[in-house]
This record gives sequence, C-alpha cells and structure tokens, in this order.
Amino acid sequence: MNVLVTGGAGYIGSHAVQRLLRDGHTVTVLDNLHRGHAQAVLPPAELIVGEVGDTMLVEKTLTDRKIDCVMHFAALAYVGESVEDPLWYYRNNTLQSINLISAIDRVGVQKMVFSSTCATYGEPAEDQLPLRETCPQHPISPYGRSKLAIEHVLFDYARACELKGKPFGFAAPRYFNVAGADRSGVLGEDHTPETHLIPVVLQAALGLRDGVKLFGTDYLTPDGTCIRDYVHVEDLVDAHVLLMDAIQPGDRRVYNLGIGRGYSVREIIESAKRVSGVDFDVEEVPRREGDPPSLYAEPSKISRELGWKAQISDVDEVVASAYHWYREHPKGYE
Repeated sequence: MNVLVTGGAGYIGSHAVQRLLRDGHTVTVLDNLHRGHAQAVLPPAELIVGEVGDTMLVEKTLTDRKIDCVMHFAALAYVGESVEDPLWYYRNNTLQSINLISAIDRVGVQKMVFSSTCATYGEPAEDQLPLRETCPQHPISPYGRSKLAIEHVLFDYARACELKGKPFGFAAPRYFNVAGADRSGVLGEDHTPETHLIPVVLQAALGLRDGVKLFGTDYLTPDGTCIRDYVHVEDLVDAHVLLMDAIQPGDRRVYNLGIGRGYSVREIIESAKRVSGVDFDVEEVPRREGDPPSLYAEPSKISRELGWKAQISDVDEVVASAYHWYREHPKGYE
C-alpha cells in the first residue's frame, strides 16, 4: 500500500513509518520539522518538508505517489502550551487538518487514520473510569478541543461522502499517554521543549536536567498525583497498522488505545529511579491548568473487533526502553 504519513518525522509518526516499511509498504512522510527530526525518517521512506495545510503540495503528493491511505499524526500536542496560545493550536491542529481533508477530498483518497487523543474526554467523573469510547467528550484544554473538532469534521465528511455515493472511511484512535522507544534502539522521543513525564524524569536520572517538578500533589487519587495510562509506542503503531488494514470505505471507527490501567506520577518517578539506579531530586509544585486527575482506558473494543491488545503493560519495561535510548542518545537526534 502507498501510505502518506503526516508528522512522520515526529516521535509516534517515525515509529509508524518504521513499522510500515518493515511490512513492505511504500511510505511518504510530510513534516514541517518544527518538532520533528529528519534523522528519524528511515530510508527508503521519502521525506517531503512542508505543511499539511498546504493543499497544493498535499494534492500533488497524493496524486504523484498514488496514495491509498493517509496516517495523520502531524499536530501540536502540549496541553499547557495550548492554554497559553490557543489560536496557534486551532490554526495548526484544526485548520491545517481541514485543509488536509480538503486535499484528500479533491484527489479521492478513501482511507485515513487520524491521531486523536484521550484529552477529548476532558475531566471525567470517577464513575466513568476506565474510559470507554462512549464516555462524553468535554475537553478542558484547547489541545483537546482542537482534536475533537477534527473528529466531528471527519464524521460529517464521511456522512457527506456516503450520500454522494463516494464512501470515505476513517479511524480515530484516541491515544492515552504514549511512551517508550523501539526495541532496535534507533528511534526515541526527542522534543524541544520536553514536557512529557517519562523523558523528563529520565533526563533527570541521566544528569541532563536538575531534578524534576511534580505538578500537583493534592489530586483526589491514592497518592495525590495525576494518574495516566501509558501505552508503549510500538504497541500503538501496531494498532495503526491493524486499523489501516481494517478500514473499508464508509467506515467511521473510534477506539481507545491504552493498556487499561493507570500509573500515578509518583509511580513513574519511582520506576525511573529503579530502572536507572539514580535517586534524582523531585520538587513538589502547584498543579498545571488543564490536567485532569485520572485518565485511563477501557480498551476492550479494539481488542474485541480487531484483536489488538498492548503487549507491554509493565511500567518498568516501558520506562527501561526509553532509558536505553536516552542513555545512547543523550542529545537526542543531534
């Protein structure tokens, strides 16, 4: 299959590219390299540097490469940053995605896998955990709202295509916290700035930063810190491949992608200390705006329908895979 991967130079996208290549697909990557890395795009994948909202570029790419499916990862993804600069997030995540879908419409591509997020659920009540796909979606951050808007666009667009007799199929996997690195040791997580918990604590363990800040210790959780579901990046991209193969024109699929249990921030910190053998400094500071207390998945729907289940659920195994990459790449892709 000929696949266009937007954001394929980023953390999750580059792992997806590697998996697609391994399966024998022809892959084209479109990335503006704002937070992606050209070094993360492995040959024989082709890298095109540009914006997903550049409809002329996207239409030409879709046509020239005879693209069968688009995997759309390209997005800004920091909750705190989205609160500080919501217009940037709506321009980048929402408007650019609409332009991408418009190009897909004009060319006639019939399949898309859209990277959505558990942030679309907002701050669910305790009795709604673990989260099912039917849980109400009330995002509390511009990031979550920018992603939910595209879910709505895709549902409306797919319905319109069906009415026209030109069916379009999509899947919108809602990610929980993605973590870890590929087992080959080639790819890892390298962001500037880095705000994701596991990279931050491992950088502290390696002496690359002066300790870590623990944002909020007064949540209504067992140890007072936020609880999240951490899914290994290779498990996540396995799900994307299953979705790409399963989508039929006219399909409108949503799935939660997680391991089905949560780990607290304190548990992640303790795991990093166990894996690294380093007792780094931890500073307790006030909560960040936009962080719900608990988010973890009920992933049985995708297991039931497609047979997917996370193969790595032990937190130390997830953290260890990331730690090995950082130890070998202390400056990231530099």
